[in-house]
Amino acid sequence: MTTLKVGIADYEEMKARTMRIAKGEEKPAPDDPKVWFTSTESFAKVLSAGNRELLRVIHDQAPASLEELSQITGRAKSNLSRTLKTMAGYGLVHMEKGQGLKLVPKVAHDRVELVLPLTAFSAPRKAAGGNA
Repeated sequence: MTTLKVGIADYEEMKARTMRIAKGEEKPAPDDPKVWFTSTESFAKVLSAGNRELLRVIHDQAPASLEELSQITGRAKSNLSRTLKTMAGYGLVHMEKGQGLKLVPKVAHDRVELVLPLTAFSAPRKAAGGNA
């Protein structure tokens, strides 16, 4: 499997970064985070101990449907559906078509690497050939 590199940046920082990239003022490096959380709290909530256990169960037991995952974990299907949708939004899982209309959860990565600047958001990188 692979490692998902994630970063923490508040909404305003991400908006400013996106605008710099769109204007060609900043060029993302290949090793920059691919997924961003708005706070360490949101990161901790999505990757709580319970949710990491859920990922482990999906990986180890390979349930063939949300119904089967619900039976294995004892969690309501509606709760699992919401949690998996959130995780999918961060690239942690994806849903594949199973037999009939069933959706099969799959873990997308086996590791997460967090980039967390402690003093400031990282300085913009100059675009190749850019003036500034």
